[in-house]
Amino acid sequence: MEWTLDQEKLYENPLMTVSGQKKILSLCKKHNMYIPSLTGDCFMQAPFWKSTDSLENKLKKDFVAICDACSAIGIEMIVIPLVDNGSLENIEQETKLIDYLLSLQSFFEEKNLKILFESDIRPYELKRFIGKLPEGLFGVNYDIGNSAALGFNSIEEFSSYGSRILNVHVKDRVLGGTTVALGYGDADFETVFSGLKKINYQGNFILQTARAVDQDHAGAISRYRDMVQAWAA
Repeated sequence: MEWTLDQEKLYENPLMTVSGQKKILSLCKKHNMYIPSLTGDCFMQAPFWKSTDSLENKLKKDFVAICDACSAIGIEMIVIPLVDNGSLENIEQETKLIDYLLSLQSFFEEKNLKILFESDIRPYELKRFIGKLPEGLFGVNYDIGNSAALGFNSIEEFSSYGSRILNVHVKDRVLGGTTVALGYGDADFETVFSGLKKINYQGNFILQTARAVDQDHAGAISRYRDMVQAWAA
C-alpha cells in the first residue's frame, strides 16, 4: 500500500498525528499490511522550490515533519511529484530543490528514508537531474501512465535512468490526456514490463488506476491486480 498526502488539512491527516500513527501501525499489524512508500501530492500542491521567504521556510518545515512521520510508521520511500504544479520550470528551481535535499542527506540516512521523483522531464534530462543526487538515497518513481500521456519511449527511459527506478506506479492514460482503465489508454504494458524485467526491477507495483465507473472498486482493483501479475510474470 502507498500513502497519499495532500496539503489541505495536512496536520489533520492520521499520518501526521501521534494517535493516527499508532492507529496506522495497529491496522497494519492486524491486517498483515505494509506501507513502504508515500506520494507527497502536498509537495506538488505547494512546492517549496517555487516559493519564497516565509512560505518557503514553512513548507520546508512541513517537509521535515512529513519525513519524521513517515519514519515513525516505517515508510521508507517518499515520492516528490515534479509534475503539474510541481514541475521544474527553470534551473533556479532545480538548484533550490537539489541543494536543499542534499543538505538533508544525513537526516535521510538517520530516518532510513529514500527520496524519489515522479517527473514529466524527458528521459535524458531526467538522467542528468538524478545524476546530481547520490544513489542509495535518491531515485526515480516510474509512472507508466504519465509516460504514456507524455509520449515517452519506455526503452529510452530505462536506458537513461533504469538503474535509479525504485518504485513503479501502474496507471494507463491516453496520449496527452487523462487516466483511463488499464488497457484502454496508450500505455504499452507488455513493452514496459519487459523493460522492467531487463533492468531487473525488484521493487513494488503501486496501482494508481482509474476508478470503476460502475462503483465496483473492489472488483476493478482485483482485475487490475491480476493484469499486473500476468504482465510481471
